[in-house]
Amino acid sequence: MLRIVLGVVVGFIAWLITWLGGEKLAAAIWPAFGVHQAAFQSAIENGSRFTADTGALLTHIVLGSIASVIAGFLAELIARGSKRAPMILGCLLLAVGLLKAAMSWSLVPIWYHVLFTGILLPMAVVGGKLRATP
Repeated sequence: MLRIVLGVVVGFIAWLITWLGGEKLAAAIWPAFGVHQAAFQSAIENGSRFTADTGALLTHIVLGSIASVIAGFLAELIARGSKRAPMILGCLLLAVGLLKAAMSWSLVPIWYHVLFTGILLPMAVVGGKLRATP
C-alpha cells in the first residue's frame, strides 16, 4: 500500500515537472506560445481579455498526454507492478484537470476542456501498461 501511495505522489510530481518543463521548452522554441501562456495567466488572475490560440491549445493536449504517460510509467515502476497506482494517479490528474477547467471555462473552447481532461486518466493508465510490458 505504501508503494502505491508513493507511486502516486512521485507520479504526480513527475507530471508537474514534465508539464512545467514542457511549457518552458515550448515557450523557448516558440515565443508566441510564451506570449499565449502569459495572456492566459493574466486572464485567470485579473480577468483580462484573452483569445485562445488553437496551436497552443493542441500543444497543451500533446504535452498533457506525454506528461501523463511518463507519470503513469513512474507510478507503476515505484508501485512495483500495481495497476492501482496509475489508475489512482489518473483519477487525481483528472480531478485537478477538472478544477483547472472550471477556473478557465470561459477562456478556452469546450473541445479543449473535453480533450485535455479526457486524456489524463487514460494516458496515465497507458504509461503504467508500458511499464508492465516486458
